[in-house]
Amino acid sequence: MLKSTTITALSLTVLLACNDSRQRVPDTRPNIVIIMADDLGFSDLGSYGGEINTPNLDRLARDGMRFTQFYNASRCCPTRASLLTGLYPHQAGIGRMTMDAGKPGYRGYLTENTVTLAEVLGRAGYNTGMVGKWHVSETNRLEPARQLPWLAHTENYGPFSDTSQYPTARGFDRFYGNIWGVVDYFDPFALVNGKEQVMEVPGNFYYTDAIADTSAVYVEDFSKDDRPFFLYVAHTAPHWPLQAREEDIEKYKDLYKGGWEELRAARYQRILQSGLFGSEPPPLPEWMFPKMKWESNADSVWDARAMAVHAAMVDRMDQAIGKLIGKLEETGELDNTLILFLSDNGASYERPSKYGPGFDRAGSTRDGREVFFPVEKNIDQLPGPQTVHAGIGPQWAHAINTPFRYWKSKIFDGGICTPMIAHWPQGIAQSNAISAEPGHIVDFMATCLELAQAQYPEEFDGRKITPLQGSSLLPVFQTGQREDPEYIFWEHFGSKGLRQGKWKLVQLDKKSEWQLFDLEKDRAETTNLAEQYPDLVKQMIEKWNELANSLNVYPTP
Repeated sequence: MLKSTTITALSLTVLLACNDSRQRVPDTRPNIVIIMADDLGFSDLGSYGGEINTPNLDRLARDGMRFTQFYNASRCCPTRASLLTGLYPHQAGIGRMTMDAGKPGYRGYLTENTVTLAEVLGRAGYNTGMVGKWHVSETNRLEPARQLPWLAHTENYGPFSDTSQYPTARGFDRFYGNIWGVVDYFDPFALVNGKEQVMEVPGNFYYTDAIADTSAVYVEDFSKDDRPFFLYVAHTAPHWPLQAREEDIEKYKDLYKGGWEELRAARYQRILQSGLFGSEPPPLPEWMFPKMKWESNADSVWDARAMAVHAAMVDRMDQAIGKLIGKLEETGELDNTLILFLSDNGASYERPSKYGPGFDRAGSTRDGREVFFPVEKNIDQLPGPQTVHAGIGPQWAHAINTPFRYWKSKIFDGGICTPMIAHWPQGIAQSNAISAEPGHIVDFMATCLELAQAQYPEEFDGRKITPLQGSSLLPVFQTGQREDPEYIFWEHFGSKGLRQGKWKLVQLDKKSEWQLFDLEKDRAETTNLAEQYPDLVKQMIEKWNELANSLNVYPTP
């Protein structure tokens, strides 16, 4: 039975459909598909200035709307928590990672004060499905002697977290994907179907392809129902480890031999020509690593290969999205489906090789082959196969986040500003549109509720729910603009930020001074104005602290 706390007055056609099956009228509310990439660079896509082959996402951009000031929460699990709940991450219990630190903002799972998009849309009459990376359940940690064989699939210790925190316990009718964050793309850990562990995968398995196939099956099944559907597709690509099919790597094997400076300059020129940032594009920030010029890089062969594998992973993800788009077309659902595509954070600077095996990184494969973590960039251990565990590192990360500075986990725009594409033929007024309207992932809940003609609940299943943050993006789709949010807030591991109109206040880390930027004139955050506007800085710091206290940032662990 539909609950009054969840549903507003639905359209007359929907009520008739619910009350009298003999007078069924089609439910014309749009389907909603949210697609999330993992650690994607801001300029990786062709439609955002990249050289990687992404024709399917470029098609969505051409026929829809691209955003240039849309923000995430700077890292995997906090962003996913916000997307699913419409709250800031600390309010949802995931201010850092998925370990319980015993503080309200750092419980490591979606806490009892939250309601998910799937729960609200399901009560509003939508079919709900999810494929891919969950990463918002509390992580079960074992002693190393047990953890490593568990990760390598040679021992089984049961559920990967409390199953009451699995997607199917939080509103999703169907789920196929990984509960934890990091995966071996050829044999993923923490893979489940519904709540059942997937015990083994076929020999030619590659996870991005499995996400593609499952997404298409869900659309096929949902399209047979009169009800609209909500599908959340959470890719792991291109998050490390750098693992790709060799035929995809082959396309890019020579493309990055010119190095990160060359790539960065070429992407910047394409951004200038694209009109993404209007007549006053952001300047290209000075290179952050003067001692790491490509011409003096002794590891250039290894590094060029690493970037080629990253590109291959993005390419394969785009192929997967093409399969999903094709199924939406085949079933006649595409025109009345809102597709939202974004990344959970900027490109990753991390070099997981230095961590070695443990926690979420297996030291061997299921069949006993050693997995290498090359701290030294050995050309005999090049990225790409299942047996090498590596990342692209800070130089490439900074380059592929062009035109911004920094990367994943930092509150500069290189860490938090995502390429965001909205595609909805029946609902977006102008195709190939570019929006500079500021937005944040907390806006997704409000957007979906408006589409579903549903109301955000004050209580859900007897639990009191924290009030919604954010506002709907529908006015932007329909008119190109909306009232800007008064503030946008960030905090992650001591990296802090606050946006107020054109002003952005940033603290790189706990040891750094606050910096102030005028984003109307300086989107690349190159000129710190803190000394020129001390009163504004003081006022914004006070506001940041006020919000931090109200959003469960404090007490920190």
